[in-house]
Amino acid sequence: MKIDVLVGEIGSTTTVVNGFSFIGGADFAGQGQAPTTVSSDVNEGLKNAIKDLESKIGEKIEYDELLATSSAAGGLKMSVHGLVHEMTVKASKEACLGAGGIIKNITSGKLRRLDVEKVKNLDINIILIAGGVDYGERDTAIENFEKLIKVRKDVPYIYAGNVQNQEEIKLIAKEEGVEVYIVENVYPEIDVLNVEPTRKVIQDVFEEHIIKSKGMEKLKEMVTGKIMPTPGAVMESTKLLSEYIGDLIVYDVGGATTDLHSVTKGSDEISEIQSTPEPVAKRTVEGDLGVYVNMENIVMGIGIEEVEKQFKNVKELLKNVGAIPEGDEEIRFIEYLTEVAIKKACNRHGGSLVEYFTSTGKKLVAKGKDLTAVKYIVGTGGALTRLPNRVSIMESTVENKNSMKLLPREGVKILVDNDYIMASLGVLSKKYRKEALELMIKSLKI
Repeated sequence: MKIDVLVGEIGSTTTVVNGFSFIGGADFAGQGQAPTTVSSDVNEGLKNAIKDLESKIGEKIEYDELLATSSAAGGLKMSVHGLVHEMTVKASKEACLGAGGIIKNITSGKLRRLDVEKVKNLDINIILIAGGVDYGERDTAIENFEKLIKVRKDVPYIYAGNVQNQEEIKLIAKEEGVEVYIVENVYPEIDVLNVEPTRKVIQDVFEEHIIKSKGMEKLKEMVTGKIMPTPGAVMESTKLLSEYIGDLIVYDVGGATTDLHSVTKGSDEISEIQSTPEPVAKRTVEGDLGVYVNMENIVMGIGIEEVEKQFKNVKELLKNVGAIPEGDEEIRFIEYLTEVAIKKACNRHGGSLVEYFTSTGKKLVAKGKDLTAVKYIVGTGGALTRLPNRVSIMESTVENKNSMKLLPREGVKILVDNDYIMASLGVLSKKYRKEALELMIKSLKI
């Protein structure tokens, strides 16, 4: 069977391969999977996933291109350093998360000795340096860069701070033999976020350096095109879909984390009272809200006595439920945890209205991301594409119009990534934008 493009999703435990054909319109050909083999040669897992797809289709596959997303080898791990926490640090954090990064460390201001020592021992792929609006403060970013390159010459740097520092950063990097990528300032003016250029460079650096990770060295022998961090690929799909249907948020509940991706400017009413700027495209990662690896964390957060009111055998469930729940009781338990996870994740991702009392009276201020203009909630990931009550679970996050939380409002529509292909379509969209959107529309049954 001829397939135009295969996309491999290389996870920490499982490698999935999705096949797509474009003759007579874009079609999803099927999905294969196999254990990830990053401890030896990741290509073996890819080959086994392709064999699994062939067994499901019932014939040998020929393909023209193989693209990939990866969260294996620990994913894209970053250390972020800015000037002011609510300004350049926040902008840098948004750029990293939107690109699919896992932030292992964040600092604001000039680095102290303990800060430098921590970075020295971190398992990271990229260091991002920012600081100062354009033509503003210069010294902190330069000083931080000089301190860090003394202890970390083994990873690439991205500089996304004050434009006036760019030539000096290049000169220092050249003298010290350090690889540095210069990009536009993530915070060029007060209350202005400019995260997209940095997101793009982070993904480019990831693609260039991922094959240096253990077990990934031979990846380029099979992959013929783009390699992206898996969460960054989901964000690309989210942005592409927003161009077609408007403001939306994507819920991705996994075994270890719950990721939320939103693309919305918010409402005009809220923007007038917004205290600090928020990016149009925002991603948050909740590392304590996974429904397999971290299910015990969710239960502890609720309180085991409270959970026992609905599941008297909760302690047995915590011991016995696998990555894929089996039987009615296990499924109902995971649905319960999934609802708790996305409610908590939504509250963290979205902002709220806050009342202040001033000398002139009461003042209402909006803090954080405004999700009130969201028209669609999209579910992807294993839990929200496979659980029987996935739609009602997502509906539970909708707030009424009188709420002080800036969450999706009544009337929002629920969509499900039925084919579980949003990550694959994100990397596919880099070359086949029209086809990726067509496949997404089919999967979501719009």
